[in-house]
Amino acid sequence: MKVVKISDVKAEESTSKIFRGGKVSIQRLIGESEDVLRVIEVNFSPGAACVFHTHTFEQVLYVTGGTGIVATENEEITVTPGTIIFIPAGEKHWHGATKDATFSHIAMMTPGETSF
Repeated sequence: MKVVKISDVKAEESTSKIFRGGKVSIQRLIGESEDVLRVIEVNFSPGAACVFHTHTFEQVLYVTGGTGIVATENEEITVTPGTIIFIPAGEKHWHGATKDATFSHIAMMTPGETSF
């Protein structure tokens, strides 16, 4: 068993090209890239977001703070704390903060590739 308190995990600023529009930090809560399950908290500054991308794995997002947007090529939904989003493998999507609010979510995923 592993017990993690999010506030005890150091946030690292991301330099990944998947993010645009502002600063994004990541807290690696459970697992590494090769582990069966990875859980991370992603924190977006106002206006920061991912570019459109796909995964070879399913992804679950749980909104923990702020106001964000989750979008596919066909729809865009505003999300707030307590919202759970399921993204099927291969679905082109993006997610991030609205222009005037911070946004945080926990991402749960298995190993695989991300393309953008």
